[in-house]
This record gives sequence, C-alpha cells and structure tokens, in this order.
Amino acid sequence: MRGDLDVAVLGGGLAGNLIARQLRRRLPGLKVALFERSSERSYKVGESTVEIASHYLIRRQGLSRYLYEQHLPKNGIRYFFDTPERDCELEEMSELGTINMPFHPTFQIDRARMEGDLLELNGREGVDVRIGAAVDEVELGENGAPHVLEIAGERIRTRWLVDAGGREGFLARRLDWRVPEPEHKIGSVWARFEGMADIDDAGSDAFHARVRHTTRHLSTLHFLYPGYWIWIIPLGFGVTSVGVVGTPVKDAALRTPDGFRAFLDEHKAVRALVGDAKALDFGSLARIAYGTKHFFDPRRIALIGEAATASDPLYSPGSDFIALENDFVTDLIAREQAGESEAELARRTALYDRFISFRHEAVMRLYRGLYGLIGSYELMRLKWDFDIGSYHNLWVSPYMTDMLTDVAFVSRQLRQQRFVLGVMENFRTLFQRVEAALVARGAYYRKNRGVFSYGLENIDFLPKVGLPRSRQETLEQAARTFNVVRRDACALLGEEPGEPWPLQAFVTRSLG
Repeated sequence: MRGDLDVAVLGGGLAGNLIARQLRRRLPGLKVALFERSSERSYKVGESTVEIASHYLIRRQGLSRYLYEQHLPKNGIRYFFDTPERDCELEEMSELGTINMPFHPTFQIDRARMEGDLLELNGREGVDVRIGAAVDEVELGENGAPHVLEIAGERIRTRWLVDAGGREGFLARRLDWRVPEPEHKIGSVWARFEGMADIDDAGSDAFHARVRHTTRHLSTLHFLYPGYWIWIIPLGFGVTSVGVVGTPVKDAALRTPDGFRAFLDEHKAVRALVGDAKALDFGSLARIAYGTKHFFDPRRIALIGEAATASDPLYSPGSDFIALENDFVTDLIAREQAGESEAELARRTALYDRFISFRHEAVMRLYRGLYGLIGSYELMRLKWDFDIGSYHNLWVSPYMTDMLTDVAFVSRQLRQQRFVLGVMENFRTLFQRVEAALVARGAYYRKNRGVFSYGLENIDFLPKVGLPRSRQETLEQAARTFNVVRRDACALLGEEPGEPWPLQAFVTRSLG
C-alpha cells in the first residue's frame, strides 16, 4: 500500500523546507507535502553556516546564486579575547581569525527570509505546501502500513513521516526518544538589532592591516570569556544578530530584554559595537542541548534538525546535522523507490541511525567540561587547532567526496567509534590539565592582549579538502594534528613532548 502521500514533512523551517526540496530534486515524481502550523516567518538563531552545510546548500540544493544574491558570504569565524575586567579596547584584544575569504564558501543567512523563500520555491516546484496546518494526531503505521495524520479534521495517509518541527519534538516525545543532555547544561539569550556599528569602521589602520584589510564585518564574531561567549552575526539590510551562550544564562534576569542589554554593556568592546542600536526581537533558551534515542526508524520515520537533537552553537553545527540527516533520509527513500528490499533498507536505516548518533556524541565531546578554558587565547588556540583541524580532515573531506552514504565507509567509521571518542576524551583531559595549570600560575589571561593569528598555521591542508584522499592520508593528517596540539600543550605545561606519537597512542596513552 502506498498511501495518499509518499512523504509528509512536519515543519516548514530550514530542515523541513530543505528535505522537501531535496526529495523533489532527486525524485521529481515523489508526492511530498509539507505542513507548517505557523503562518508567519520570524527571526531564528542558527544564522551562521559552516563548510558541510554550505557545500550541501550549494551542491544538493542548487542554491549558490540565491545565497550570494539574498544573503551574505561569511568570512570565517573570528575570536576576540578580553581582560578579566572585560575592559579591553577592541583593537587591543588578542584575535584569532581570517586574513582572507575562506577557501570553501560559507554564509550568514537570515533564517526568516530564507525559510519564507524556500516555502515559495517548494510550492512552485511541486511540493504540497500547507501553511497554518497543525498536526492534531498521528497514527504510526506498523508492518508496512501507512502513517495517518489528522490535520483540521482531515485524515491524510503517508508512507514516510519526517518530523522537522523543531525543539517541541512532536514525534520524539510521542516515541519517548528525547534524551536530556546530562552534563553540558548551558543556555542562550539573543536579539536582532538595527543600527549597530560596523567593526570595519573601528580601530586604526594598523588594526585593519593585521588582517590584510579583509572584512571582519562578514565574520561570525565571538567574544570569549570563561564559561560563556558572545556572538555578533551580520544578516544584511542593516540587521545584526547578537547573543550570549553559556553558564551566565542560568541567571533569570539575563533572560529579559533589559537584563540582556545590561549584560552586553558590561563588555567594553561589545558595548562599543552595539551602541544605541534598536532591538527588533528577543529570545532565550535556559537549556540548549539534548539528544535522541533514534534519528531514523525502519517504520519509515525520520527526525531531522532540532526535532532530533541540539548540541552547542559555538561551531555552528546545526545546519551541518540537517545536511547529514537529509542526505540519509533522501538516500533511504530513493532506495525504496528503486525497489530495495525491506530487509536491506532496514539494515541501512540502522547503520545511518547509529552513525548520526555517533556524530552527535562526538560533537558533544567538543564542549562538555571545556567551557572554562575558552576565555584564554592560549587555551582556545589549542582547542581551535584540534577542533577545526579534525573537523576538516575527518568530517568535511569525506562529506564533500560523497563517502557518507557508502556502506563500507560508514561501517568503518562505526568500527572506529570507540577510538575517536577515546581520543576526544583523552584530549579533553589534557585541555583541562593545561587550564588548571595556567589558572594556578595566574597565567590564564597572559596572552589575551596584543596577539594575532590567522588560525591556519597548523591547518595547512584545506586546499586538499574536497579532493579524493586515501584513508592513509587522512590518518596521517590526524596524527599530525594531534601531535601539534600535544606539543603546544606540553609547552604550556613546561613539559618535554618527546618524539611524536603514533596515532594509536592517543587513545592507549594518557594525556592526563
């Protein structure tokens, strides 16, 4: 039985719009409907994309021209470091950031505008887009039966059910799949402002010359402090997104418009950029991160975007997860349409589910217990080299070369799961040990003034990312990255690193 629809997508945000569009582009004859309960598009966080998501938007979605015409190219991520008193002038702050537009394009997107545009595009391209359609009930099909949705008194049957409805977790809660994050309990507060100062107009000629006069305005600006960070993201047309992420959000007073503005004003450099800007909206989350027991189910059920999980916005992974999840869902549906057996489809579904669960856990290990170190230039530089180097080598490169729907590759990745998570745990212990040593010596802030790095001194392989690379080349690059970070950590600890370690040693030997 095929049902009235092939695919029902619940939610017309970024994840839902993109899966609907991707399915129609890949399988033009597919009957896809998108149900969005809200009739208005509003500002949303998650405006900054990184390399996997941008590659997905350009290649899978065919949105290159749209992104360049309607949104802003992103000039990388840029970190600024401050004094304990938070009174450093912007020009005096140590800075880690680009000196040119990145090799691989990324974007700053106005989510409200993009989601509205995608709804229109989907409607024109054959998706049955239903605005103001809230799902009242769902009967999940068993043993190959279609799922049945009840929407405003109408019963709609669908073969596949994709929940892209956001944090509410319509299906996750119904299926008891939502998993609270046990350790990384941080929140966020944000607003969009009109009339902020342009960082490219600030400071002396020497300040601009140190980044070779590239634009800082198009970067995602991060002002980093022990336990929290502040973002500034341009959205175009005079609108700027500003937010804070971290432990201060536990204070309920901060989660008010006046409290948020007062908090920003406590940071001299941020206050200078916000100035008298007018707030256009306001939002907050007391708790950001959560997980899920499953992303995909053999009953032809999928959870994507924040309907499944949320982690931490520091490296903007949200749209990366949408890209991965949507590729997996599209591949499963395409294989079913091509006649793949139910047994084989179930095996592949379980494989993809385990891989994306592994990916979520790996991302969470970048943050748990490590927010204390981010306010130190020296400590964050260690983390930058480890995190950014590993991201491009181990995640971006295989995505760009279409490895993530290859069963052999995904199976091999899952066999290495224990090793990867073990390495991450070992480096977490090392980072915490270096943090404790610098704090004990009163040296946490010692390099937070007057230092600049363009961030790629130890990540020089980016031009190779996206080209075919052997497994051996990937492993050799991983070993180089790990040894550089260990070497620099030992220097901060006053220890001799000795000879470079072989790759396996980073999980068998202790870094603590």
